[in-house]
Amino acid sequence: MNEIVAIYSRLSEEDKDKLNEEDESRSIQNQKSLLISYATSHNWEIYQIYSDDDYKGSDRNRPAFNQLLKDAQNHKFNIVLCKSQSRFTRELELVEKIIHGDFAKWGIRFVGLADNADTANKGNKKSRQINGLVNEWYLEDLSDNIKTVLTDHRRKGLHIGAFALYGYLKDPNQKGHLIIDEEAAKIVKEVFELYAAGTGRTNIARILNARGIPNPTEYKRRQGLKYGGTGNKAHSSLWKYYAISSMLENEMYIGNMVQGKYENPTYKCRHSRPVPKEKWIRVEGTHDPIIDKELWERVQRRRLEKAKPMCTGELGIFAAKTKCMYCGYTLRSSTTRGLKYLKCPTKYVSKESCEGAFIAQRFLEQAVLTELNSIISSYFDEVSAEPKITAAKRRENEKRKLKQEMSLFYSKIEHLRKAIQSLYADKANGIISEAEYIEFKAAFTEQAEQLTRQCKEKQDILNQWESEERNIRSKEDILNKYRNIEKLDRNIVETLIDYIEIGRCQHKVHRNDLPPIIIHWRF
Repeated sequence: MNEIVAIYSRLSEEDKDKLNEEDESRSIQNQKSLLISYATSHNWEIYQIYSDDDYKGSDRNRPAFNQLLKDAQNHKFNIVLCKSQSRFTRELELVEKIIHGDFAKWGIRFVGLADNADTANKGNKKSRQINGLVNEWYLEDLSDNIKTVLTDHRRKGLHIGAFALYGYLKDPNQKGHLIIDEEAAKIVKEVFELYAAGTGRTNIARILNARGIPNPTEYKRRQGLKYGGTGNKAHSSLWKYYAISSMLENEMYIGNMVQGKYENPTYKCRHSRPVPKEKWIRVEGTHDPIIDKELWERVQRRRLEKAKPMCTGELGIFAAKTKCMYCGYTLRSSTTRGLKYLKCPTKYVSKESCEGAFIAQRFLEQAVLTELNSIISSYFDEVSAEPKITAAKRRENEKRKLKQEMSLFYSKIEHLRKAIQSLYADKANGIISEAEYIEFKAAFTEQAEQLTRQCKEKQDILNQWESEERNIRSKEDILNKYRNIEKLDRNIVETLIDYIEIGRCQHKVHRNDLPPIIIHWRF
């Protein structure tokens, strides 16, 4: 069998020496050259070179890394070659899961040149695990050191964010210092003045949108910054209620540096969590204010007057679960005359926006219950039970047949392995010539490899069937648990529903007519 190799290279944090953003680092170039030379010297066929530039070894979202894993699972190659194990991953968990787990299952050999990592050599597994543990310690220490440095910078009033707050720019002449962006600052001042004069936050958003002023995220994108995702979302340039609200309470606009609002619990955790307000790091007078103290105080007084007391603090049944069918934004809840409604925020901040999803919550609850009970009833219908049983029996027969074929193939592979061993003895005893030995061995080896591939294909089919059966059992357990429910609650919605798309009634005839509803179930 030909050896087909996938080469993986990654830029380390300590050797970023690119001349500009478009260039690959010299480290990446050197890695590729070294690895190509090694593969060529071993007569390995190079399938593809995967390269991640400017990514940490602990980053699980590296695009080339994840593409390599996908191709590995599809058996596009049988060797992965890296400069070292740490270039592939610095996490011990991934060393065990991927290198010692998935790669072994998929029949893939991992080779690291610098640290002599080679899964074909069973003797160095312990050293690979030790290297993984050392890398784990390195990441933990590095994370702690970075946190210490960043906390120190925050306490000194230095700005450490990747992007400056809307209304400011990073000072090109002084690291960690902010200067006013005059164009955006005019909008910030206008927002504060409008609110202080009595204009509501939704109306302020509507005024800005009517004039075509991009929101902070879109403004930064237009400045050439890679900010806030891809920007492909419909109406992403529109101002919303929450953007105005966030601006009006941000002390950065009066010259105070406020940071440390979020934290990652550990270096492995990719999801930040909010930090209590009393633990934020606040340093006064670090940069020029956009808003003077008098205007700031007027705005804060009005915010307090407008603030509504919190109710129970509980999440609504459909909180963060409903989206506008037209623009994709999460629907906001409102209460009118004691009744709850869900509506698209986009419609209320721009005249030329989407059609605006709208539905009474009680109607949505009933629609969800009706569809859920219909799905459950249909699934457990006695009339449909017989075909399911028949299909299950047929699948069991197919599985039994596959296992019998695999058992026969494994027996043939063992027979071929013994035949190859006896060939060597025949050659040593002069029964066959060297040329005959090479010819017979190649033929037997090819047959064994073909049988091994067939076994692998059949095992993949079995694994897929078992996965499908687990999913079916899981679905049955979920549906059985919620049979004949009469009332929704937050837990049921969170468990069963991914999200719901809501539209708007175009020609409402009856009061209870429902808008278009598409429920994306989790099962």
